[in-house]
Amino acid sequence: MFNAIIHNLKKGERLLQQINEAQYCDTSIAPYHSSIGGHIRHILDVFNCVFEGIENGHIDLTARARNLMIEQKPELGLNYLRQTIDKLTDYSQNDLSQIIKVSDDLGLGKITAEYTLGAVFIQAHSHAIHHFAALGYVLTQLGIDIPDNDFGYNPTTPRNN
Repeated sequence: MFNAIIHNLKKGERLLQQINEAQYCDTSIAPYHSSIGGHIRHILDVFNCVFEGIENGHIDLTARARNLMIEQKPELGLNYLRQTIDKLTDYSQNDLSQIIKVSDDLGLGKITAEYTLGAVFIQAHSHAIHHFAALGYVLTQLGIDIPDNDFGYNPTTPRNN
């Protein structure tokens, strides 16, 4: 599992290595006007919630750090990404069948459910893929090459070749 998650996040690392600060911060693309940096920060904040929750026994996906400097400085985003990859490597030895409480707001208020630790890492990974797909649209509109042909594709998505 962790090899797949890290493999996917490294695509984000390649993206951040190929763009400049203006591209990283650009919020001109409708309809959401979110920047590459905003997506990267958000993706990594979810993983950070998982890491912090493992430590205290309750993962709260609404308790994101939202450090706006990470959205504005690609070097900070790249550092946050690399720290996340390092932590994933550290957590790969955890018992993924461990039951842990997870809280999130699905739109009508915060709820809490029990997950396995493996399930919450799968959710964080799927969330990252989803945001990479949104970034694919932003990148295309900005005229930036997508890092590779699998960027933002869920492995289960059928493809027309």
